[in-house]
Amino acid sequence: MKIVYWITTVALCAIMLYSAQMYFFKTEMIKGFFESFNYPTYIVIPLAITKILGIVAILTNQIKWIKEWAYAGFFFDLVLASLAHDYAGHPVGLSVYAIIILIVSYAVGKKVRP
Repeated sequence: MKIVYWITTVALCAIMLYSAQMYFFKTEMIKGFFESFNYPTYIVIPLAITKILGIVAILTNQIKWIKEWAYAGFFFDLVLASLAHDYAGHPVGLSVYAIIILIVSYAVGKKVRP
């Protein structure tokens, strides 16, 4: 079970890290996507920062309630991103897989990491 937990958790963190680095280094492109979804563009950098903080919270497992909020934040981020991309006519395949990875990481983590 531990191997499943770590594989899914590292995969989830890698997806979120990739997303955050896109927000930091390709900010104008991401802002363009946000504008096309009618989202405010001023949240791009704060979202990137919260993704990094969420990764740290999950991997360190120091404060349990913060880890829970990190998983919840990632869940809402992925669900809303999937819906926004679907609404815009973009493929949503990767975000659906990311949601599944998140659910497996969270569920198995409850059993493996007290």
